[in-house]
Amino acid sequence: MSTAKLSINLDALATNWRNLDALSAGETAAVVKANGYGLDTGRVGQALAKAGARNFFVAVAEEGVALRRALGPDLGISVFSGHMEGDARLLQEFNLTPMLNSVDQMLRHFETLPGHSFGVQLDSGMNRLGMEPAEWAALREIALGQGPVLVMSHLACADDPTHPMNALQLKVFRDMTEGVEVPRSLSATGGILLGPDYHFDLCRPGIGLYGGRPYRDALPVVTLDLPVIQIRDVLPGESVGYGNGWIARRPSRIATVAAGYADGLIRAMGAGINAYAGENACPVVGRVSMDLITIDVTELTEDPEWLSLITPHQTIDHLADAAGTIGYEILTSLGHRFARSYTG
Repeated sequence: MSTAKLSINLDALATNWRNLDALSAGETAAVVKANGYGLDTGRVGQALAKAGARNFFVAVAEEGVALRRALGPDLGISVFSGHMEGDARLLQEFNLTPMLNSVDQMLRHFETLPGHSFGVQLDSGMNRLGMEPAEWAALREIALGQGPVLVMSHLACADDPTHPMNALQLKVFRDMTEGVEVPRSLSATGGILLGPDYHFDLCRPGIGLYGGRPYRDALPVVTLDLPVIQIRDVLPGESVGYGNGWIARRPSRIATVAAGYADGLIRAMGAGINAYAGENACPVVGRVSMDLITIDVTELTEDPEWLSLITPHQTIDHLADAAGTIGYEILTSLGHRFARSYTG
């Protein structure tokens, strides 16, 4: 087989949800936006529903449609982007709940879909989505009079438990929702780990379900195995890859594997990561190119047919650290050329 193999463990995904649910003081939903963080909305959604999730969050209405088709009619699906122009038919036909973010969205929703379920997203200091305190104060009674199913906000710095922004946003959110007799939600994965003060009625874990930080107890959900195309001997002083980026200091065996930045393996991650032959770490050498990565397998006693890049030894976050990014980007960038298999 010449195609890299991306393996997705749905049992691990479900276990991560159950473990986060056990930490949560209220209901635990699941965030499955960006095609289930790149792992297939339908399969991810069905596995999480089987684990016990009853409410799901996506980014836009079109993602909600795909999820509804996978889950059937009974489970809740909310849309972070709210009610965008042209969304009315999808929201109604597929029973999606928009999280209204502004006066314009609120007017659009009440005029085009009167009586249809909705939630409200508040801006507690992130300055990204949601109604700011003054805007909410002016619209609060109107919105509450229409019966929202949820009032939510989003933490900007929950991955850093010592950041003062967390306590500030908690206070702002409490002030904005004091006396609201509607379920409230503030926390994603990081907020769950901050403790019960941040949980309110519903938590919305995302990256922690898929094995990423800040949930350090998460089970790994994905592994990536790369086929070896060729192995060559390289003499001391010879270079490997574009730009002569790596020079051999000893007689070396270099394996070239079939994957690269066209598959979401970011070019910048080359230095400082390994590929694995079982338990044996083999350093990546030279530059990551579009379709190929070169790996020093000199220390192995046998030439490998496959090398693993994402393993329990080297997670999406390790790759992200090497590339100067975050595990979210690595996970959601994993390419369509990979042969995907699902267990569980």
